[in-house]
Amino acid sequence: MKPASDMTPAPVSTSASGAAQGERLRILVVEDDFLIGMLLADMLEMMGHEVCATEATEAGAVTAAAKWLPTMMIIDAQLREGSGISAVDKILSERAVPYIFVTGDIRGVKQLRPGAIVVEKPFTEDALTSAMQRARVKI
Repeated sequence: MKPASDMTPAPVSTSASGAAQGERLRILVVEDDFLIGMLLADMLEMMGHEVCATEATEAGAVTAAAKWLPTMMIIDAQLREGSGISAVDKILSERAVPYIFVTGDIRGVKQLRPGAIVVEKPFTEDALTSAMQRARVKI
């Protein structure tokens, strides 16, 4: 994974099919557990996507989304510094971006965002792929 400072946004298609059909998404990962964030970024890159930034805080997520203009966001709902849910609200107030939440507390996220696409930790690549496809169709 390249440092965020070395990355520039690349043109990306917006169809709902995902990398399975050769499309490379530009993904913002927001995860406050360093190891999980690193493993998730590696998984996404192995799936053929670009991870434009990995952030650990609400403020970092909002700043990175404005800078890198991701085509997908994968966000931990519960962050040590701020809230992944609040970060999504702030980002979506500026532009529409497909997103999924990853969390150990699906019930808590669903209470706050009943229509959200949520993947429970730990998750498989298949579960993540399916959620990403659903999120892209939803937007």
